[in-house]
Parts: sequence; structure tokens; C-alpha cells
Amino acid sequence: MRPALALATIGIYGVTSYSVAQRTNELGIRMALGARAGDVLWLILSTGVGVIAAGALIGSAGAVAVSRLLTALIPTLPTRDPVALAGLTIFLVVIALAACFVPAGRAARVDPLVALRHD
Repeated sequence: MRPALALATIGIYGVTSYSVAQRTNELGIRMALGARAGDVLWLILSTGVGVIAAGALIGSAGAVAVSRLLTALIPTLPTRDPVALAGLTIFLVVIALAACFVPAGRAARVDPLVALRHD
């Protein structure tokens, strides 16, 4: 379980970091036009929250569907535990939010001149 969680966290961090790096010019322009660091932080985090929410919903629905399928195919399987599924989903959402927060904080500290010269 732990290696899979670490791999998922690194993957989320990598994708979010790459997405923020691709938007360096846009963020620099926003900062040059007067956006505060909190505005940029909120922009990056809100994008991450949307993706995380969609992933949590799709993943939970998929887990329930696979659980029902396996229970129908193998009746001797133990029953599914909705508390464990909810707990694991919440835990993964918290980990994903933490992985999104680091690139968002870095984006909020970007210097507009450096960002505009980047390209």
C-alpha cells in the first residue's frame, strides 16, 4: 500500500508541477497586471481541486462497480466495507491536495519579470 501511495503522490506532484511550469508566462502576466500571490495560489489550487474531485468520484464509482462484480462472480468474498472506501478516498484526496499545494506555492512566488523573460 505504501509504495502505491508514494507513487500516486509523486505522479500528482509531477503532473501539477509540469502544468504550472507550462503556465509560467500566463502567471507572470497575471502578476504583472496586479494579481496578488493569493490569487495565483487560488487559481492553481482550484484547478487541482477540480481534477481531484473528478478523480475521486470516478475512482469511488469504479471501486464500487468492481466490488459488486467480484462479489457476484465469487460469492465467498467478504462483503465490501463502505467506511473503509470512504476513509481511503478522503485520505487520498488529502494527499493529492498536499501534492498540489507545493507547485501552487511556487507559482505564487514567481517574479513577473523572470516569468515574462522565460520564453
